[in-house]
Amino acid sequence: MKFNDMHYERPDIQDVETNFRELLSKFSSAETLDEQVRVIEDVNALRNHFMSMSTLASIRNSIDTRNDYYREEKSYFNQVNPTFESLEIEFRRAITSSEYRKELEKTFGSQLFRISDLAVQFFSPDIIEDLQQNNELITEYNKLVASAKISFDGQELTLSQLGKYLNVPDRAVRKAAYEARYGFFASHEEEFDDIYDRMVRVRTSMAKKLGYDNFVKMGYARMNRTDYGPAEVAAFREQVRKLIVPLAGKLRERQRIRIGVDSLHYYDNAFDFASGNPAPKGNPDWIVENGRKMYSELSPETNEFMSFMIDNELMDLLSKDGKRVGGYCDIIPGEKAPFIFANFNGTAHDVTVLTHEAGHAFQTYCSRNYSILDYLNPTLEAAEIHSMSMEFLTWDWMHLFFEDDTAKFKFSHLSGAIGGLPYVAAVDEFQHFVYEHPEASPADRKTAWRNIERTYLPHRNYAENEYLERGGFWHQQLHIFNYPFYYVDYALAQICALQFWTKMNENREGAWNDYLHLCRLGGTKSFVDLVREANLISPFESGCVESVIGEIEHWLDSVNDKQL
Repeated sequence: MKFNDMHYERPDIQDVETNFRELLSKFSSAETLDEQVRVIEDVNALRNHFMSMSTLASIRNSIDTRNDYYREEKSYFNQVNPTFESLEIEFRRAITSSEYRKELEKTFGSQLFRISDLAVQFFSPDIIEDLQQNNELITEYNKLVASAKISFDGQELTLSQLGKYLNVPDRAVRKAAYEARYGFFASHEEEFDDIYDRMVRVRTSMAKKLGYDNFVKMGYARMNRTDYGPAEVAAFREQVRKLIVPLAGKLRERQRIRIGVDSLHYYDNAFDFASGNPAPKGNPDWIVENGRKMYSELSPETNEFMSFMIDNELMDLLSKDGKRVGGYCDIIPGEKAPFIFANFNGTAHDVTVLTHEAGHAFQTYCSRNYSILDYLNPTLEAAEIHSMSMEFLTWDWMHLFFEDDTAKFKFSHLSGAIGGLPYVAAVDEFQHFVYEHPEASPADRKTAWRNIERTYLPHRNYAENEYLERGGFWHQQLHIFNYPFYYVDYALAQICALQFWTKMNENREGAWNDYLHLCRLGGTKSFVDLVREANLISPFESGCVESVIGEIEHWLDSVNDKQL
């Protein structure tokens, strides 16, 4: 079914609650294992429908945040989702305390029970109002960012549409574009600070109501991190600081020489080549058609997948007024259909977002037939392995998009993957600071951010922008606002994706088979177990980063980037 033909109807939360509680009652009174299995299947069908409607409303709202109908529907789910979550917690409490738990785990897999144990531990009806307030604050932030109308080059542009000016060869234009971008954020600085301040307060309030000193443990639990915690993540950040930051610094110096400037400024960071950054050689329709060709040749599985996505219009890719910024992939479980959302802007990002979000969507397509909703996708750090690895597994087809700029794109892509790791680590360390010090003022947070930047991103030069120099850069990072502690996932996954890059160079068929196996597992296992299943080294193991960095540095050193 095509996306626009998918039927949406608002689920009545009172009816949902009545039906849910009837099923929970049946579960508790069940006298046999088979009866409990049937109830779990019925509960999952109910969850499936509710989540399908919630996802449809969310996608259609993000496509046009000005649409009154879906704005109201999104607001409705902001209010009722915590109630639904409380019902799901009762369900999880019931299955984890069942006398048939061992047998149920054999039937449905242990991962459902592991994440259910965490969910039960970190939820109480006492925090429903806090969750509702948190949801509304997220919507408030997204609406503020989407409201940007920036006068530039004789046009009124969204933040996404302004993106194509951020890496043009003319340095004066780049600087003006960045000044316009951060002018918007600076002009709304107090609003961004106020929204985040309220977010931190409400999240800390939830944690304290559950008996914790701060939101950190709760944040990890809500990310379904069952087999690692802050200590393991801190150790990984240290690997990044010791091994990746120095290499990233060398790459920045090569960039400075390449583009011919005395020193890199913040408006130079995204400009890689004096001859101009690589860009796709055609319009969005041309990109999608080449994407179809690429996926038809990559494997029979990706051919089937991309045909399904295009034929059913399951992608919204163009940047438009009122459209939410960013890109994502979601699944409408009732239709067993992934959906890709993006904001094309004429840069290489249009191709990488297609391969990245298609990686998410392909994984979802591979695991769409799991009956358990929780298994359609893995936990978020594992999900990013699929997306980031797909970016590298499609390298052999990049000539379709970049033609004579293909070598330039590959160098930029791989060096960008390295350069991005320190930033991700910085965001993660910042979030730990924020929630470990909830009493910090907005000014304290900006100071902390700037100090963390100097550790992981020492090349950043904001001398000409007072707002950024004071520590305002993070206001634009929607993950910090919308998804607390969801960002280090990108670094954990990137290290795994870089392992796929090395495997691909050694044995493409073997690398693809490991990747396909990983996608088909969906969310049936934890992050560390999925990494093991894909024959990768866990990022938490000492020596993981070291195992890939040598080959990557050797490849980058072999490229005469001055000639690109």
